[in-house]
Amino acid sequence: MIFKLLSAPTTATADGRKLIATRSVRAFVDGMVYVSLPGFLLALGLSGLQIGAVVTASLLGSAATTILVGIFGHRIAPARLLAMAALLMTATGVAFGFASSFIALLFVGVIGTMNPSAGDVSAFLTLEQASLSASVTDDQRTAMFALYNLSGALVGSIGALCAALPLWFVHRQQLSDLFGYRITFFVYAFAGLIVFAIYRRMSSTSQTKPTGTKSALGDSRRIIFKLAALFSLDSFGGGFAVQSIFALWIFRRFDLSITALGVVFFATGILSAISSLLSVRIAKRIGLVRTMVFTHIPASVLLIGVALSPNVWLAVTLFILRGLLSQMDVPVRVSYVMAVVQPSERAAAASVTNVPRSLASALPPIVAGWMLDHSRFAWPLLICAACKIIYDFLLLWQFRHIRPPEEQ
Repeated sequence: MIFKLLSAPTTATADGRKLIATRSVRAFVDGMVYVSLPGFLLALGLSGLQIGAVVTASLLGSAATTILVGIFGHRIAPARLLAMAALLMTATGVAFGFASSFIALLFVGVIGTMNPSAGDVSAFLTLEQASLSASVTDDQRTAMFALYNLSGALVGSIGALCAALPLWFVHRQQLSDLFGYRITFFVYAFAGLIVFAIYRRMSSTSQTKPTGTKSALGDSRRIIFKLAALFSLDSFGGGFAVQSIFALWIFRRFDLSITALGVVFFATGILSAISSLLSVRIAKRIGLVRTMVFTHIPASVLLIGVALSPNVWLAVTLFILRGLLSQMDVPVRVSYVMAVVQPSERAAAASVTNVPRSLASALPPIVAGWMLDHSRFAWPLLICAACKIIYDFLLLWQFRHIRPPEEQ
């Protein structure tokens, strides 16, 4: 039924379906982590500034591994790189499960795969995007990415809803909350083993290197660099309102519980999943670029409403409604990047556009945490909305006439 709603990417290869499965597994534990991480760090006695630093370290670590993928991704088999990333994911979960000091958490954040945001910012993303593009035809590419985003948003929201289960378990056993948070990270580590097993079963095509060329990017270099710059502005703004920072703000501003926040993120994720379905149909009518812009601006306006809300119920209602629009551009954006480059350039293009996004979103959480240490007002959310609106207008201005093959 989902494939039918997505204009049926029925020609998707077995590897494409496996990548949808791995995205779902990773999204589930990511959902648990971004809800639980602020509570875990607060339970360890860290300040808002220190929590922001841990979030930043995790984003920087993701950027570093994505850079390595961009440099070597066109020379090494994608399935092999994905399997290596899965083992690193397991090690990250184990390390977070045992770490207690601020310095140790910073170190693990830098070298690991922990994702403090609802959106995927890891090296997995770059490799899976390139592989997904090869699994379908051009006219089905956006639908395939929509399904990929759908699985991430839907299963991620279920993970967010389940974030309180470890705490419920330890309360019944009369154990500390801290122990419950650590269980979450061990679940994350186990998920790494699951995706490792799936990656190892990918086809022989994915087990061979995609190209032997010396240059990762060719004629598409100028377009990709311009897109990377614009995406960085969007991501810079988003860094002020990643899920972990939003959770920290709402904890301090309204004293919302982990259980209630999990429900909020669950509802947001469901609407984000629905938006993935809608984005395909909208893109077929008005094009990829206009779909990105005309759905993104209203989402930023709703975020401004969240920041100015006088009570928790209005704030979470607007935040949930924003979920219907805020991620609608994701599958469309990825599809657009993959469409304007050659097949051999896709891994590099994904890396070049994702690395600046990770780097640009890395520093804002520190500033946002510092702001929330000194004020309960949602300055980070307002900054986020302003940056994203500027990005939308610049994207429309620069790329409205550059169309993918299926729109020509």
